[in-house]
Amino acid sequence: MKLKTLLIFIAVLVVLILTPFYLKTYGVHLLTTWLIFIIATMGLNLTIGYAGQKSLGQAAFFGIGAYTVAIFLKLGLSFWIGLPVGALICFFAGVLLGFPALRVQTIYLAFATLGFNTAVWLIMRNEEWLTGGTFGMNNVPRPTLLDFNLDNNRNYYFIVLAVTLVMGLLLWGLIKSPWGKSFTALRDNPIRAESLGIHVRNYTLMSFAIGAGYAGIAGGLYASLVQFIDPSLFTVGSSIMMYLMVVVGGPGYFLGPLLGSAVGVVLPEWLRFAQAWYLFIFGTAVILLMIWLPDGLLSIPERIRARKLAKEASDARARDAKRMQEQTTNGEATA
Repeated sequence: MKLKTLLIFIAVLVVLILTPFYLKTYGVHLLTTWLIFIIATMGLNLTIGYAGQKSLGQAAFFGIGAYTVAIFLKLGLSFWIGLPVGALICFFAGVLLGFPALRVQTIYLAFATLGFNTAVWLIMRNEEWLTGGTFGMNNVPRPTLLDFNLDNNRNYYFIVLAVTLVMGLLLWGLIKSPWGKSFTALRDNPIRAESLGIHVRNYTLMSFAIGAGYAGIAGGLYASLVQFIDPSLFTVGSSIMMYLMVVVGGPGYFLGPLLGSAVGVVLPEWLRFAQAWYLFIFGTAVILLMIWLPDGLLSIPERIRARKLAKEASDARARDAKRMQEQTTNGEATA
């Protein structure tokens, strides 16, 4: 990691550690929700931005993780067992969801994952013996950790922050490894990737599985944060919102989920001053953003750099043309 990047990382970490001490209870809750959605969209960014697959089923995995942790806690089992179990269930469910990607692509794959999300949502709504159905599951307890009181929102925030950092570092290591380069090659050109010896089938399945595992961990953290879950939280609309977060932040950019989740979680709260119009303003802002920045917010530095290089190239061509014209004029004058 370069020194500049390390300094930026430390500065951001210091801000994240200090900020909760200057916020009220709801502000800390909102900040924690933002971190949870960063984890969920980090996984989706791997699937969409790095592996180039289309998925509208992330909310289903988010829900599976949430219900798994809630059920474990209701049974008196440890949160710290339920969280990895939920992630493993999501991981293997992600492998199953990845199989359609081996046969269909683009919009057809999106429809397949949308159908998966709908099927999981129907199970959550109808299987009352397991999920509580439309009544949901309330009084989901917070986890315990040594002598820390995690019923306190600020303490729970720091647990979520620690998990977010661990998941981020794991993803960073994955992206910088040969696996990450294989995912990128799969996104850019699957046929060429296969000709280079990359097992397209395995990497396609793993992109869905790892992305689903991240959503499962995020869902488990969310269940204990809000302490009440019901099927309405995990609809196709929620998956579309997560997809939007990735696209707005910048698919294929490591920090894209950080900005995208802020737009999806924090921005609507800031716009509530507009009361009934806030959703209209939010939707309009997202549409304009997609028109002017189709590659997301983090594409701005690259666009500026590209314009600068284009201008330098244009100026260089103009100088060469002027020099050639002067040489031609001088040659004619000498003759």
